[in-house]
Amino acid sequence: MRKIIGIGETILDIVFKDNKPYAAIPGGSVFNGLVSLGRLGQEVLFISEIGNDRVGDMIQSFMEENHISTQYVDRFPDGKSPISLAFLDEHQNANYVFYKDYPKQRLEVPLPPIEEDDIFIFGSYYSLNPVLRKRVREFLEYAKERNAIIYYDPNFRKAHAHEAIHVMPSVLENFEFSDIIRGSDEDFLNLFGETDLDNVYREHIQFYCNIFLTTRGADGADLRTKDWMLHFDAPSVQPVSTIGAGDNFNAGILYGLLKYDIRKKDLPHLTREDWEKVVRCGIELSTEVCQSYDNYIAKRNQ
Repeated sequence: MRKIIGIGETILDIVFKDNKPYAAIPGGSVFNGLVSLGRLGQEVLFISEIGNDRVGDMIQSFMEENHISTQYVDRFPDGKSPISLAFLDEHQNANYVFYKDYPKQRLEVPLPPIEEDDIFIFGSYYSLNPVLRKRVREFLEYAKERNAIIYYDPNFRKAHAHEAIHVMPSVLENFEFSDIIRGSDEDFLNLFGETDLDNVYREHIQFYCNIFLTTRGADGADLRTKDWMLHFDAPSVQPVSTIGAGDNFNAGILYGLLKYDIRKKDLPHLTREDWEKVVRCGIELSTEVCQSYDNYIAKRNQ
């Protein structure tokens, strides 16, 4: 069975609505999508780090309940598990405040087993952080060497926009490792100061990676390849919370690649019809998550 391997941050999201704490949910960009994939019965490994504390215990138990291997999670004894406060605005979009206390030595975990046509997903500032960059690159090089499909979501938030020029060499290196790049229109505005996504593809992406997926919230999703562009409408829903929407779009794409048995060698030859089936999976999962306060889809009856 093909599996999905992710690397990223694990954090406890405390969600506030009308300035009152509403829910405490384990989260993290790559993590959210992996929880949904675990709930869909996929084999999931996660490379991450949490403190050896009560919050870390909560997160580890949650991973085990959701069929995510904890074998590659570093439980560090110094420092504390990270926490974020997510304040929902009137449009149910979140503004975040982060509290982090990491040790000096980080991500002390072995390389996981990666086989040909497994899927490796990474992204966010976690993959650009200078403290972690050397280690993240080791995992990427290994995934490439093992011939996995590599999927990158920059998830580059406004809080880091002022650092864009400093992290750009790592961003471009991530592009080069990738078989599929997926980001929101806001990510590329924060990275390149560009709102024209055709231009972003031509000027910044295509040289490194042919397959470029973008999401624009209620305006749907677009796929650009060297041959064509496809647009996908988003269903009209009243969101409860948009936390995890993009992460679950990613999960749906990965699920679609596995469901339709699309392998690395197939990616350059996929038809419009193939992509329509895969992207619909992304839209379905993303839509479901917008209609709850959870960062992931509901548990399925296995």
